[in-house]
Amino acid sequence: MSEKPDSGLVGEFAASPNHGVRRAFAKPNCLILHYTGMPTGEGALAWLRNPQSEVSAHYFIWEDGRIFQLVAEARRAWHAGKSLWKGESDINSASIGVEIVNPGHDECPPFPARQIEAVIALCHDVAARHNIPPERILAHSDIAPARKRDPGERFPWATLARAGVGHWAAPTPAEKPAPRQRGREGAHVRALQAMLALYGYGVELTGVHDHQTEIVVAAFQRHFRPERVDGVADASTIATLSALLAALGAAREG
Repeated sequence: MSEKPDSGLVGEFAASPNHGVRRAFAKPNCLILHYTGMPTGEGALAWLRNPQSEVSAHYFIWEDGRIFQLVAEARRAWHAGKSLWKGESDINSASIGVEIVNPGHDECPPFPARQIEAVIALCHDVAARHNIPPERILAHSDIAPARKRDPGERFPWATLARAGVGHWAAPTPAEKPAPRQRGREGAHVRALQAMLALYGYGVELTGVHDHQTEIVVAAFQRHFRPERVDGVADASTIATLSALLAALGAAREG
């Protein structure tokens, strides 16, 4: 007997065997968006359903906007891997994972409009049912910046935000490239790290603009300032991060 989809938007339940029990008392409190990063959707779907792959996701969105469900929302899909957000390290237990068919950075094709419409609709549906706040609709690269780049800087987060999905502030335009900052240290670097950590990123407050800081800055840029992803915390990056934090603060006070 086939499983019943959790969302009315699902066209087919293409069950994957790759899932387990969510950590005790864990409920989905974030939504993680991925790209498949494989040449074809058919190949990606087969891999996510292959027990030898030990990977899966709850949902799978084709280029034409069709939505498949692979794992029941009550179960712990295996999509996040080693990751961290707001101090939570078992993101698989705390999230719903969505794979979006796209071959990824090697080819960098645009995401079709029908596909993005389906992403928006599914995000609205899942977030409403699980009471997931906008700032917890995240990229795989946000929660695993040292390992992942998906769904990438070409993913249209601004389009999602205009449709009421995700947290967003119009990025401050990037000016001429700033010099690399690796090795710089001081209170200003620690303040940058503290701001990134306050937003949710897994970054240690070393006071040194080290490698881990650079890759987290690049992950932030990939999501929120995609005009230039270089890991340099220039004025544009810091202003965009400040605007996002201010918007979060205002929302909580309101």
